[in-house]
Amino acid sequence: MNTQLDVLPTAKLRIALAQCSAVDGNIEENVNRAYKMIEEAGEKRADLIMFPEKFLTGYVPEIVQSNLSDNTLCINDVRIEKLRQACKTYGIWAIIGTPVRRGEEVYISSIIIDSHGNEVGVYDKSHLFQTEKSMFSTNNDQVIIHLKGWNIGMAICYDAGFPEHSRRLAQQGCHLYMGSSLFSKGMGYKESRVWFPARALDNTIFTAMCNHVGRTGVWDTCGHSGVWNSLGDNIVEGSPDQVELLIAELDPALLKQARDGEMMLADSFELDQQPYSLQTIKG
Repeated sequence: MNTQLDVLPTAKLRIALAQCSAVDGNIEENVNRAYKMIEEAGEKRADLIMFPEKFLTGYVPEIVQSNLSDNTLCINDVRIEKLRQACKTYGIWAIIGTPVRRGEEVYISSIIIDSHGNEVGVYDKSHLFQTEKSMFSTNNDQVIIHLKGWNIGMAICYDAGFPEHSRRLAQQGCHLYMGSSLFSKGMGYKESRVWFPARALDNTIFTAMCNHVGRTGVWDTCGHSGVWNSLGDNIVEGSPDQVELLIAELDPALLKQARDGEMMLADSFELDQQPYSLQTIKG
């Protein structure tokens, strides 16, 4: 019996989704936009804010490929010092989507900054889309943030389309599955409306998705960032085309209610076919 599933948070968690429009290839401007969102989220007493996939550069692989040093970030990169200071000033955690370079490898990543302004971890996208495989690297390293008694599992967009990704995190005690994303209009929108509520109900956990609005690279994005409760019901949804900060307060009582009635997680097989590493970041 997995006793981790019996450990539930007792405090509510307040999360913010920064539904943004990026300026392709302009890290400085995107940092300025992110700063304003962190400031607003802090003033609204959010515990954690998440940004879209590759927000700091825009979702434009050819820009990354044209100049790796200028269009990727390293750990503790001086160009996002402003964001680290914002997290410290407003006492908020942030999940920042960006390409990250380590040695010769480039990843689609989320940089995690804690409420003291420290970079405490990086999650690299596990499942690369077909058009990403020629340029980006991947691994099977998973990340869970432990904050206010909540275990928050990291995902990036396409990860959510693979049920085993969220299931493995849920079996390790994850209560909230957060995906920095780029979903386009049409099929992308449909995928987002299926994957995130399904992963919530599959695992009786909360899920959250933060998307771009407007165009980035060749993609006409669909907005509609959202949060789903542990029965897969949408509780917060963004507009299709407006920059906005979405706030959701997550009640742990809903986790218990869902798990008392729906037993899919407790009855599931342990996923042990693939070796993987798990980093837990404690707040």
